[in-house]
Amino acid sequence: MNTARFQGGIAAIIRSSKDNRYLLLKRSPDKDFQPEIWECVTGRVKQGEGFEDALYREVLEEVGVKPKIDFFVGTTHFYRGDSIPENELLGIVYCCSLAEPDKIRISNEHTTYKWCTATEAMKFLEPHGTNSTWIITVISRCEELIRLSPRNFGNAPTDTSLELG
Repeated sequence: MNTARFQGGIAAIIRSSKDNRYLLLKRSPDKDFQPEIWECVTGRVKQGEGFEDALYREVLEEVGVKPKIDFFVGTTHFYRGDSIPENELLGIVYCCSLAEPDKIRISNEHTTYKWCTATEAMKFLEPHGTNSTWIITVISRCEELIRLSPRNFGNAPTDTSLELG
């Protein structure tokens, strides 16, 4: 039996606890993989780096602020390109918040950003097709986890108008 070899990755769905909006980022047209799609902060884990260290580094690199990890959302598996071992990625998805969401500064990895409630994000992302399915699922899962949690995440309720599937 062969030992699996794959890359590690993180995703940070960033939520403003002030107004329950999620940060969407539009990838630069210069990106080699899925240019110009809307996403959350994502990145690969460097050799010798832990998942949470990678999360803090990637969020700081991509939006210029340090996040607070609120909770673990789930895991992900995908191929960054062709379905070959060199492109295989296993990732951990976190929901994070920012102390000062108005202080973000996007890097050249993205061209613009948008803050949306869950319902606004679903309506906005739906016309963008299958490339948006993943981020829609992540936002829906965050909303459900917040709704089910006895913990109060920044006093902001979930988007009660969101229809979860």
